Amino acid sequence: MEQDEILKNLVLTGLRGVGKTVLLETFKPRAVERGWFWASADLSESASISETALAQRLLADLSLITSSIKVKQTGAPGVGFAAASSAEEVPLSYGILTSVFEQTPGLVSDKIKATLEFAWEHLRAQGRQKIVFAYDEAQNLSDHAGKDQFPLSVLLDVFQSIQRKGIPFMLVLAGLPTLFPKLVDARTYAERMFRVMTLTKLSTDESREAILRPIEVAGCPINLSGDSVEVIIFESGGYPYFIQFICREVFDVFIQQSERGERGTVPIEAIQQKLDADFFAGRWARITDRQKELLLVVAHLHEPDEEFTIQELVEKSKEMLDKSFSSSHANQMLASLSERGMIYKNRVGKYSFAVPLLGRFIRRIG
Repeated sequence: MEQDEILKNLVLTGLRGVGKTVLLETFKPRAVERGWFWASADLSESASISETALAQRLLADLSLITSSIKVKQTGAPGVGFAAASSAEEVPLSYGILTSVFEQTPGLVSDKIKATLEFAWEHLRAQGRQKIVFAYDEAQNLSDHAGKDQFPLSVLLDVFQSIQRKGIPFMLVLAGLPTLFPKLVDARTYAERMFRVMTLTKLSTDESREAILRPIEVAGCPINLSGDSVEVIIFESGGYPYFIQFICREVFDVFIQQSERGERGTVPIEAIQQKLDADFFAGRWARITDRQKELLLVVAHLHEPDEEFTIQELVEKSKEMLDKSFSSSHANQMLASLSERGMIYKNRVGKYSFAVPLLGRFIRRIG
């Protein structure tokens, strides 16, 4: 946030449940304090359909900032702007930004660059010019070579170009571990554009503090025994989302047990069932039976929630299934599961579940 000239953008990555979205939101007030505007949204799959859809996303987010300033318009929207006293003052709205975009010749990337530069000139005239474009769920953004649409490449090209011109627009992307490899595959220079911050699960001590500290700060009358804390730590796997989910359920149960004069106990099986229904079941239902078989094999590897190779998967499938997987078939299915956000491949060719504790869930239902 201290950069006047943007030399590094940010990728915030990690599995679901590690706190990426929460951390991203904590950046906003800090950025605003330092004189940055903040434009943010979730990147849905619809924003990745085409280059034009990406442009609409960027301009819609930018217009929330620019609409607070006035420009003097001398012609039709997007045609002429000047300081003439006779010019009409109008908000720099989405409509005007879109007009500038549409009337700029060239490729979609050229149009976006011209529109961002146009907006920046007017922001600079107001004395505030720095903007953070922050996007969560950014792993949804992809190029589509078969349709001749490259929204991910366009995004990288646009920000690299305007930053080289000294325009202080920073890009912050948050998403699953599949995100950064996708950026590099789209444009190799992405490695130099971004600083990568990877969030991982909490250690045992950090998990214990995350469970007990809120009770202490709030002066909560509920007390958790050492055994109850250890159960929560194990069942959550150290993932903040699961710690929060389990603790909320435990507190509700403990309050009811306390009112009845009973000793508080953690109903872990009931909590697991609720967690399975709320977090895992929907994702599991969206994949095919054969993909479920493949993930079942992965879940029965020695360390299912750690990295694995295709060779390990193939060998285990020979032990477990009547119809095992070949290397080529496993590779194709892993690629498809990666697109669905269930699996991710790291830079050295090993795979992991993209959903935390998915291996435990599969074992419970398998």
